[in-house]
Amino acid sequence: MSGAGGITRTRQDIAAGDIPVDTPRLPAREAAESELSKPMYHENDPNFLQRALNQFWDWVAGVFDAAAGAAPGGPAGLAVLVVIVIGLAAALWWRLGTPQRSAPSTDALFDSTGPRSAAQHRAAAEAHAAALRWTEAVQERMRAIVRSLEERALLDPRPGRTADEAAAEAGRTLPEHTARLRAAARSFDDVTYGGRTADQSTYLSLRTLDLELDEAKPLLPGTSRGATG
Repeated sequence: MSGAGGITRTRQDIAAGDIPVDTPRLPAREAAESELSKPMYHENDPNFLQRALNQFWDWVAGVFDAAAGAAPGGPAGLAVLVVIVIGLAAALWWRLGTPQRSAPSTDALFDSTGPRSAAQHRAAAEAHAAALRWTEAVQERMRAIVRSLEERALLDPRPGRTADEAAAEAGRTLPEHTARLRAAARSFDDVTYGGRTADQSTYLSLRTLDLELDEAKPLLPGTSRGATG
């Protein structure tokens, strides 16, 4: 009778609504996420910068792992390759030396090969002219003109001087040749920086000017133009 009575009571309990509580999965997950999102659970979490750094180093490690896998010999082979690259870089640095902090002006009349005399520039100009290299001949003849004026103390030697500056300064002591000096400077600039090609007539014009300047009498300070003849 007790067994039948127990069954009867269970049926009565179910009928009365005494069903055990079974929480659905989705509301339970949402409740858990809401609970875990509270600040008290994240006090020791890394900040944004730390997370970014961690991701970066993970990426670097992945790159090295991939390189080690592709390199012959695995990680050991990769280490050898790194040492070789460092050695080549050091050898290149030793060969080329430390880069110069200051470079000469791109418009400078003279290059950085070292000072040469007017006679040397004239000889180089004639050699280029003989080979029909008129552009190089014009450049060397303009340098010969300026170097000759420096050797005669009509121009102060100054590194980095441009052809235009030399023509303007020389025109103060050789006023009768000012226009031709400026024309020679323009010819030098055109073939050196303007991408133009010189011809024979341009070179002969500079050559004649060079020869005339070599015999020209300068206008000294305090002397009028009429007294130069």
